[in-house]
Amino acid sequence: MLGPDEFIRYSRQLKMPGFGVESQEKLKNARVAIIGVGGLGCSSSIALVSAGVGHITLVDHDSIELSDLNRQFLYWEEDIGRKKVFVAQSKLSKLNPSIQIIPRFDKLTKDTVYDIVGNNQIIIDGTDNLETRLILNSACVSLGIPFIIGGVSRFQGMVTTILPGQTPCLACFQSEGLGGAGVLGVIPALISNMQSLEAIKLIIGKKPALAGKILLFNGDSYKFRIYDIQRNENCTVCSGISPGKSDK
Repeated sequence: MLGPDEFIRYSRQLKMPGFGVESQEKLKNARVAIIGVGGLGCSSSIALVSAGVGHITLVDHDSIELSDLNRQFLYWEEDIGRKKVFVAQSKLSKLNPSIQIIPRFDKLTKDTVYDIVGNNQIIIDGTDNLETRLILNSACVSLGIPFIIGGVSRFQGMVTTILPGQTPCLACFQSEGLGGAGVLGVIPALISNMQSLEAIKLIIGKKPALAGKILLFNGDSYKFRIYDIQRNENCTVCSGISPGKSDK
């Protein structure tokens, strides 16, 4: 149940037609893991903590550097050299003390992935390389956990939502995505907020707009394009997988 302070904190959400107390309680009870607390993960964690997602696991194995500060909005100069997950936990807890934030200073690998993601309802990608995304993709498909992928580069970004058993998975198209060429700091914030919106919609029972689709954003032209993703019937990861937790 929501407490008196929560009715005040989330009053703007509770006023929305079709949202109400039931949706807010679903957010409160939800478990989300954010893998990578860099440009994408910082902004998505702020959005989800502010919205009232009750249990958030932060996973990262890096420390804060000066070059992070143009886009990783949870960190300040005084934080340089400290581990990202612990700084993020401290600041997010001050933003919303009612949220359980679990910091995990760990590298995601084939050996650790199931332990890291297995107790969560949704996984949000904040990583910056295809290898790690494919490891996450395989685990999420196997466990039936929705996986919301984001990527950024320069003035560009992309988002797609994978629902195991219902949509193509990352291995169906194995897009290298975006990354590795620098990025303007506002682009990760934009993309990660769209990831967060997809997660919130899943939690409260609304259909995510980017399930089976990929959104591409070009900040130079300010154009958004959405394309259907075709499932590879011979995919070694998701072919023959039945719907799992993504159905619930």
